[in-house]
Amino acid sequence: MTEPLTPRDRLIVALDMASRDEAERLIDRIGDAAAFYKIGYRLGYAGGLALAERLAASGVKVFLDLKLHDIGNSVEEGVQSLARLGAHLLTVHAYPQTMRAARRGRDSVPGSALRLLAVTVLTSYDDADLREAGYAAGVADLVASRAAAARDIGIDGIVCAATEAAAVRAVIGPDRLIVTPGIRPAGAASGDQKRVVTPAAAIRAGADHLVVGRPITEAADPRAAARSIVSEIAEA
Repeated sequence: MTEPLTPRDRLIVALDMASRDEAERLIDRIGDAAAFYKIGYRLGYAGGLALAERLAASGVKVFLDLKLHDIGNSVEEGVQSLARLGAHLLTVHAYPQTMRAARRGRDSVPGSALRLLAVTVLTSYDDADLREAGYAAGVADLVASRAAAARDIGIDGIVCAATEAAAVRAVIGPDRLIVTPGIRPAGAASGDQKRVVTPAAAIRAGADHLVVGRPITEAADPRAAARSIVSEIAEA
């Protein structure tokens, strides 16, 4: 039986740094206020995969936010390689062929604890952005249809904006993860995110994990900022 998540387990700090050294300095500053880190494109291409392997070996949870999407064979083999790093979560785009390939890759690695997350619609997109990209559906409908496809294929969870978390939970049921980026504490700038909510609102909407970047990484005291968000999660 899976142990319940603690408030600290629910916070994922986004290491959107330019170098491994910069990321490690931030991790040191945060200390025990966080135990789960996200590594995306920027850091991933600058030593982040080696850092992910080191963190995972030390017992820190790692979310590889690489949003894989390619021909099936490439996705399958890429996931095979990533599954051996010891990371806890990995994102792929929520296209059926891509999700099926990701599952094959993960399932082919004996003993892998990697959990796959499907990215539905990026939190920097709104309905107008989808129309510009050629989609007839709006954000809500596309998120729901992609969440249903991920559920049916057996993906472990969904990445979506917290504004869609309740609707996604109704689609995927209680046993799969919901991970929500675009989290901003009250009063924080939204930046380039278009669908943002506070940590408490995200938890109440049904999110399991909250991804927080700039409100922590750009804070004068990242440890205090992380602790404040964990406290808000606990209160929610």
